[in-house]
Amino acid sequence: MTQNEIINALKQKLDRPIVLIGMMGSGKSHIGRQLASELDLEFIDTDSVIVERAGASVAEIFERDGEAKFREAEKNTILELLDRSPCVIATGGGLPVNPESLQAIKEKSHSVWLEADIETLLERTAKNKNRPLLQQEDPAAVLRGLLEKRRDIYAKADIRVDSSAGAAHDPVSQIIKLLCETLNPDSVAVL
Repeated sequence: MTQNEIINALKQKLDRPIVLIGMMGSGKSHIGRQLASELDLEFIDTDSVIVERAGASVAEIFERDGEAKFREAEKNTILELLDRSPCVIATGGGLPVNPESLQAIKEKSHSVWLEADIETLLERTAKNKNRPLLQQEDPAAVLRGLLEKRRDIYAKADIRVDSSAGAAHDPVSQIIKLLCETLNPDSVAVL
């Protein structure tokens, strides 16, 4: 099948949102925008929704209201967004840690874990001051610790795709192919 045929087959079977989970810096927003464009779907970033509603950056929300309040806003946002028709949703890295959020993602979406190595995550997050959890002396240690705590949670996603710098494949094409195989296994040949 051609890429267009695979996309068309996927779009015919897609019945709920595609949710991207993974560590900060794994490419959820960037890849999510590309995926939504390829599939002609709406793209929604949960952090952007929260920031818009709060009128403050993620870092400001953490400082002003605390992490627990931000995590509550994440949960409420994903629960609301999962009731939409097919779209692509990029989540914050800690969103699926909440058991209620993770359960809703499992039940109401096609979930994709964008997995990336620590070097890639560190490179992609190094200059972004809007990541409050990384405003520490050793951001690499923070990333390793967070990944260790979250790995088993992320692994519950329906699909896993390597989004590390220099990955052997295009993550967007890989997601499309794997989703199509999952939803329409009889009609997909390897790209």
